[in-house]
Amino acid sequence: MFVRFFSAAILVSCLLGTSAQAQTQLTAQMRFQQGPIGSMFKLPDPRGEFVRLCAPHMVGRWAHPETVCSCLHDHAAATVEDNDLREALLRGISETGVPTIETAWVPASKQSEIGPTFTKIAKPTLQCMFEPSN
Repeated sequence: MFVRFFSAAILVSCLLGTSAQAQTQLTAQMRFQQGPIGSMFKLPDPRGEFVRLCAPHMVGRWAHPETVCSCLHDHAAATVEDNDLREALLRGISETGVPTIETAWVPASKQSEIGPTFTKIAKPTLQCMFEPSN
């Protein structure tokens, strides 16, 4: 009888210990995701990353490179509806500092839309470069 009671007590303590350990691990994992270390693993803001890549090309050309790059990003994102053309345009601006679309960056079926895309963004681009605060 004593052996059964002792075995049951050990089994209950093991089960409770495992449950408490699992709860502790879950709580620690949640704290990790919410804490400063977990925030380091977040993906960068696409707009901020674009400005970071674009601005060095604008230094020396414009008084406020970050403002010009932010403006270009915002107008490209708002004006160009097609995702492939928009991504190609943003890539061109971030790599060269000027609106550029290489045909290799766009599917063949959309390459005929490159010219009209530049027509759409011409005026906003000039506004960004010469009136960036507007």
